[in-house]
Amino acid sequence: MKRKLTAAIGIAGMMVSIAACGGSDDGDSAKGADAKELTVWLTVDAQNNWPALVKAADKAVQKKHPGIKIKHEYYGWPDKNTKLDAVLATDKAPDVVEMGNTEMLGYMVKGAFAPVDAAKFDNSDAWLDGLKASVTYEGKTYGVPYYAGGRVANWRKDVAASVGVKTPPKTYKELTAALDKIQKKEGSKFSAWYQPTRDWYAAMSFVYDAGGSIAKEDGGTWKANLSSPESLKGLNEFKNVVDTYMHGDKTKDESDRYIVYGQGKSAMIFGAAWEGATSADPKNDKTGKLKDNLENFVMPGPSGKNMPVFLGGSDLAIPVKSKAQGVAAEWINAFTGKDGQKGLIAKGNLPNNKTDLATLKDDPATAVPATAAESNWFVPMAPGWGQVEKAQVLQTMLQNIGTGKKSVEAAAKEADAAIDKVINTK
Repeated sequence: MKRKLTAAIGIAGMMVSIAACGGSDDGDSAKGADAKELTVWLTVDAQNNWPALVKAADKAVQKKHPGIKIKHEYYGWPDKNTKLDAVLATDKAPDVVEMGNTEMLGYMVKGAFAPVDAAKFDNSDAWLDGLKASVTYEGKTYGVPYYAGGRVANWRKDVAASVGVKTPPKTYKELTAALDKIQKKEGSKFSAWYQPTRDWYAAMSFVYDAGGSIAKEDGGTWKANLSSPESLKGLNEFKNVVDTYMHGDKTKDESDRYIVYGQGKSAMIFGAAWEGATSADPKNDKTGKLKDNLENFVMPGPSGKNMPVFLGGSDLAIPVKSKAQGVAAEWINAFTGKDGQKGLIAKGNLPNNKTDLATLKDDPATAVPATAAESNWFVPMAPGWGQVEKAQVLQTMLQNIGTGKKSVEAAAKEADAAIDKVINTK
């Protein structure tokens, strides 16, 4: 599941007033512990898919705080932040708000959320690395991971079988050998691996697999790292994939990948775990062959290890203007704690922690996404990262590489320069 970063760049004045309100280092300690009302903002995912978990969290808090009124508001992803930005400028902020994990950074940088004591939340010592990173800024914790969504490889079993491959590849060498056979058989108008060039989530997986990174922090200062030998190794392999197996439009991003996959002109994708099943939906499957014919598998990396994947997902945060921070923290723990994670897992989500994730590896129905999520990466938690995303620096670099407009080295050098100009700017 992909969450677009919505940094609070355009609301700096509002955020200054938020920061002036303060927020103790203790975060969720005693402030608002005796609150009589609690307002919780969640997305429609919770409203439509696991309302019983919301009610269970309410009951747990109401048992401890008899008479407290808990109000819920639900928003679609495109609408939530516009509403949140407006209300944060007032004194009517919600007490709990759901954020896409890539949305957290811009708000943390501007001081919109109160720090919390991670030790007060179940499984915090085992939070998935990528989710933990999304709620951490300058050494403090400003939110609680809610659930995760990972990335997997998915291919057509019939196409693989047509070249004699009966089981998913376990190594990158096995994968490319199978794809080479598929590409040769199907011809140049077919993409053995449909890999959109501008898909930076996939490209950076190659970078991190090779030991590289987007940027590195040293003494509180961030510096772009795409021109390092390790990062270049990953980018060169990504280019090799695009050159060898991707025979579609090399200026596209991944937003309609599931639709393209459903058209039947490709044998494999590497994307969010839901994409394969969505491609097989009758309204997207133009081949009539995809139902029961698609197979997820853990993406092997060129390094010999599983490919590190970007973790999407949601976090829960407490606005610094909340007058019920103590109770808000209790509600979050009731909702995301041990019982809550069991409920979220039952609904097909990945848990927020390594302990529960490990149990899913034993179930064939969840083993692939759970195993894939064990190795993960996240964006640099730098104050200016929102500006990097807004400028689409990585997408531009990858398109220049994929179309051959620039060499890998020249494109990476240009991207590093663009990143360095803004990555440390609040």
